[in-house]
Amino acid sequence: MEKDSKIISVQNVKFSYESTDPDNQSLIPVLHGVSLDIHRGEFVAVLGHNGSGKSTLAKHFNCILLPTEGTVLVDGINTKDGEFIYDIRQTVGMVFQNPDNQIVATIVEEDVAFAPENLGIEPDEIRRRVDDALTSVGMYEHRESAPHQLSGGQKQRVAIAGIIAMRPECIVLDEPTAMLDPRGRAEVLSTIRRLNRENGITVILITHYMDEAAQCDRVVVTDSGKIILDGTPKEVFSHVELLKEVGLDVPQVTELTYELKKAGIDLPDGIISVEECADKLEELLKNAARR
Repeated sequence: MEKDSKIISVQNVKFSYESTDPDNQSLIPVLHGVSLDIHRGEFVAVLGHNGSGKSTLAKHFNCILLPTEGTVLVDGINTKDGEFIYDIRQTVGMVFQNPDNQIVATIVEEDVAFAPENLGIEPDEIRRRVDDALTSVGMYEHRESAPHQLSGGQKQRVAIAGIIAMRPECIVLDEPTAMLDPRGRAEVLSTIRRLNRENGITVILITHYMDEAAQCDRVVVTDSGKIILDGTPKEVFSHVELLKEVGLDVPQVTELTYELKKAGIDLPDGIISVEECADKLEELLKNAARR
C-alpha cells in the first residue's frame, strides 16, 4: 500500500507545562490548538521569536513531548501510543542547538555508530551506515578524529550524521546553527539542503535566521502558541508588517525592497533574493530610460 504523503500530522494540539513555582502549581499553556501537516520530502522552516512555541511544537514530532490535548501522528502512528515510541524516533530524528549535548563518544565514527548499535543493528550494516552518513555530511575524512578537535560546524555535522545513521525519513533541527559562526552556519545549511534534495529526507528547520528560512520550500510562522502564517518564502515574507508586529525580521533584501516600495518605487512583494531584487531594479531603470 502506498504511504500517506503526510509524514507528520498535528491535529488541534494544545500543550501546557507545569509551573515550576512551588507556590503556584498551575499549568502554563504554550500551544493553543495547533494544526499542521508536513509532507514527505518537504524542506520546512518554522519561525518564531523566543517563547512563540516553535521548539515546543518541534519536540512533539518525536515524542519528547506529548500533547495535553489533540493528536500528533508520525507516519500514521499516534505519538501517545508508547508501544511505538522507538518506531517514531527512527522515523523522525532530532538535532539540537548544541552539538556537544549530542556527541557521546571520543572518536567521530564511534559517535555516529552509537545509535545504530543501541538499535541492535548488525556490525557490517553499522559500518556501512556510519561510512554513508559521514560521507553524506562531508565528514568521512574526520572519522578517526576526536570531536573536541572539530569546529562548531563540523561537530554539528557529526551530530547530523549520527541521526542519519538511524536512517530516518525526517530530520527535525532545533536552531542547529544558533551557536555557530557564519562559516559553520553555511556548512550545516548546505548539508541539510543536500540531504533534502539528494536523499529525499524531509527536513524541518526551527530557526530565527530569516536568510535560512528563505532557502526552504515552505515557511511556518508561530506566535503566542499559534500558527499565523504558512506558505512559500515569497508568500510569507510579503507580510513584512505582520512579521515585524510579532518581533521578527525579514531577509535584508526584503527589507530593502519594502522600504523602496514605501518610497514610491514600483517593486513586487515577496522579493527574497539579491539577484531577484537586482533584476527588478535593472528592469525599472531600463523602462525609465525608454520614456
